[in-house]
Amino acid sequence: MNSISATDITLRGLGVCCAVGNVVVHALLVPDHLEEKFYIGMLFAVGSAVMLVVAAALVSGKRLAAAWLTGTAVSLGMIIGFLLSRTVGLPYGYYEPDWEPPYGPLSLIAEGLFVLVFLTWLGTRPMADAAPVRSRTKGVERIEAARVTQRK
Repeated sequence: MNSISATDITLRGLGVCCAVGNVVVHALLVPDHLEEKFYIGMLFAVGSAVMLVVAAALVSGKRLAAAWLTGTAVSLGMIIGFLLSRTVGLPYGYYEPDWEPPYGPLSLIAEGLFVLVFLTWLGTRPMADAAPVRSRTKGVERIEAARVTQRK
Protein backbone atom coordinates (compact mmCIF):
# COMPACT_ATOMS: atom_id res chain seq x y z
CA MET A 1 0.00 0.00 0.00
CA ASN A 2 1.35 3.41 -0.96
CA SER A 3 0.81 5.99 1.75
CA ILE A 4 1.14 9.69 1.08
CA SER A 5 2.41 11.97 3.81
CA ALA A 6 0.69 15.19 4.78
CA THR A 7 3.85 17.07 3.82
CA ASP A 8 3.79 15.57 0.32
CA ILE A 9 0.12 16.44 -0.13
CA THR A 10 0.72 20.00 1.08
CA LEU A 11 3.71 20.54 -1.18
CA ARG A 12 1.96 19.06 -4.19
CA GLY A 13 -1.08 21.25 -3.45
CA LEU A 14 1.11 24.35 -3.32
CA GLY A 15 2.79 23.28 -6.55
CA VAL A 16 -0.59 22.86 -8.23
CA CYS A 17 -1.71 26.31 -7.04
CA CYS A 18 1.48 27.91 -8.35
CA ALA A 19 1.22 26.08 -11.68
CA VAL A 20 -2.44 27.04 -12.14
CA GLY A 21 -1.69 30.63 -11.13
CA ASN A 22 1.07 30.70 -13.72
CA VAL A 23 -1.34 29.32 -16.34
CA VAL A 24 -4.00 31.93 -15.57
CA VAL A 25 -1.61 34.90 -15.64
CA HIS A 26 0.07 33.88 -18.88
CA ALA A 27 -3.14 32.76 -20.60
CA LEU A 28 -4.59 36.22 -19.98
CA LEU A 29 -1.57 37.78 -21.69
CA VAL A 30 -1.43 35.48 -24.73
CA PRO A 31 -3.77 37.50 -27.01
CA ASP A 32 -1.95 40.82 -26.49
CA HIS A 33 1.46 39.25 -26.91
CA LEU A 34 0.44 37.36 -30.05
CA GLU A 35 -0.32 40.76 -31.60
CA GLU A 36 2.74 42.51 -30.20
CA LYS A 37 5.37 39.78 -30.80
CA PHE A 38 3.95 36.51 -32.07
CA TYR A 39 6.75 34.33 -30.70
CA ILE A 40 6.31 35.74 -27.19
CA GLY A 41 2.58 34.99 -27.32
CA MET A 42 3.37 31.45 -28.50
CA LEU A 43 5.88 30.99 -25.68
CA PHE A 44 3.23 32.12 -23.21
CA ALA A 45 0.69 29.69 -24.71
CA VAL A 46 3.10 26.74 -24.75
CA GLY A 47 4.32 27.53 -21.23
CA SER A 48 0.72 27.69 -20.01
CA ALA A 49 -0.13 24.36 -21.63
CA VAL A 50 2.95 22.69 -20.13
CA MET A 51 2.20 24.07 -16.67
CA LEU A 52 -1.37 22.79 -16.97
CA VAL A 53 0.01 19.30 -17.65
CA VAL A 54 2.39 19.72 -14.70
CA ALA A 55 -0.53 20.63 -12.42
CA ALA A 56 -2.49 17.58 -13.61
CA ALA A 57 0.51 15.32 -12.99
CA LEU A 58 0.97 16.71 -9.48
CA VAL A 59 -2.70 16.09 -8.74
CA SER A 60 -2.67 12.54 -10.14
CA GLY A 61 0.61 11.67 -8.43
CA LYS A 62 2.01 10.06 -11.58
CA ARG A 63 5.57 10.84 -12.64
CA LEU A 64 6.01 13.33 -9.82
CA ALA A 65 9.72 13.85 -10.34
CA ALA A 66 9.21 14.58 -14.04
CA ALA A 67 6.34 16.96 -13.24
CA TRP A 68 8.37 18.85 -10.64
CA LEU A 69 11.43 19.07 -12.88
CA THR A 70 9.42 20.20 -15.90
CA GLY A 71 7.51 22.80 -13.89
CA THR A 72 10.73 24.09 -12.37
CA ALA A 73 12.44 24.33 -15.77
CA VAL A 74 9.47 26.22 -17.25
CA SER A 75 9.23 28.50 -14.20
CA LEU A 76 12.93 29.31 -14.27
CA GLY A 77 12.74 29.91 -18.01
CA MET A 78 9.85 32.32 -17.53
CA ILE A 79 11.66 34.16 -14.73
CA ILE A 80 14.79 34.50 -16.87
CA GLY A 81 12.74 35.60 -19.88
CA PHE A 82 10.94 38.18 -17.77
CA LEU A 83 14.20 39.60 -16.39
CA LEU A 84 15.91 39.63 -19.79
CA SER A 85 12.94 41.34 -21.44
CA ARG A 86 13.22 44.17 -18.92
CA THR A 87 17.00 44.55 -19.01
CA VAL A 88 18.83 43.66 -22.24
CA GLY A 89 15.72 42.72 -24.23
CA LEU A 90 14.86 39.59 -26.18
CA PRO A 91 15.38 38.77 -29.87
CA TYR A 92 13.58 40.78 -32.56
CA GLY A 93 13.47 43.92 -30.47
CA TYR A 94 11.22 42.71 -27.67
CA TYR A 95 11.78 44.98 -24.70
CA GLU A 96 9.37 45.84 -21.89
CA PRO A 97 10.10 49.01 -19.91
CA ASP A 98 8.04 48.15 -16.81
CA TRP A 99 6.87 45.25 -14.64
CA GLU A 100 3.34 45.18 -16.10
CA PRO A 101 1.55 45.25 -12.75
CA PRO A 102 -0.22 43.15 -11.59
CA TYR A 103 0.73 40.43 -14.10
CA GLY A 104 4.51 40.70 -13.87
CA PRO A 105 4.78 40.52 -10.07
CA LEU A 106 2.08 37.82 -9.86
CA SER A 107 3.83 35.63 -12.41
CA LEU A 108 7.18 36.06 -10.66
CA ILE A 109 5.60 35.09 -7.33
CA ALA A 110 3.93 31.99 -8.81
CA GLU A 111 7.08 30.90 -10.65
CA GLY A 112 9.49 31.62 -7.81
CA LEU A 113 7.26 29.92 -5.27
CA PHE A 114 6.94 26.86 -7.53
CA VAL A 115 10.74 26.53 -7.59
CA LEU A 116 10.97 26.92 -3.80
CA VAL A 117 8.22 24.33 -3.24
CA PHE A 118 10.02 21.94 -5.59
CA LEU A 119 13.26 22.36 -3.62
CA THR A 120 11.37 21.73 -0.39
CA TRP A 121 9.74 18.63 -1.90
CA LEU A 122 13.14 17.43 -3.05
CA GLY A 123 14.53 17.85 0.46
CA THR A 124 11.70 15.92 2.10
CA ARG A 125 11.73 12.92 -0.26
CA PRO A 126 12.65 9.64 1.35
CA MET A 127 15.66 7.97 -0.13
CA ALA A 128 13.53 5.13 -1.50
CA ASP A 129 15.23 5.34 -4.87
CA ALA A 130 18.64 4.67 -3.39
CA ALA A 131 20.08 1.17 -3.58
CA PRO A 132 19.24 -0.85 -0.48
CA VAL A 133 22.12 -1.32 1.91
CA ARG A 134 22.24 -4.52 3.91
CA SER A 135 22.76 -3.68 7.55
CA ARG A 136 24.88 -6.06 9.58
CA THR A 137 23.85 -4.54 12.89
CA LYS A 138 20.36 -6.04 12.72
CA GLY A 139 21.79 -9.55 12.47
CA VAL A 140 24.25 -8.87 15.27
CA GLU A 141 21.45 -7.60 17.50
CA ARG A 142 19.42 -10.74 16.83
CA ILE A 143 22.39 -12.97 17.64
CA GLU A 144 23.09 -11.01 20.84
CA ALA A 145 19.41 -11.23 21.83
CA ALA A 146 19.45 -14.99 21.20
CA ARG A 147 22.56 -15.43 23.38
CA VAL A 148 20.96 -13.45 26.21
CA THR A 149 17.78 -15.56 25.91
CA GLN A 150 19.78 -18.81 25.95
CA ARG A 151 21.73 -17.81 29.09
CA LYS A 152 18.56 -17.30 31.13
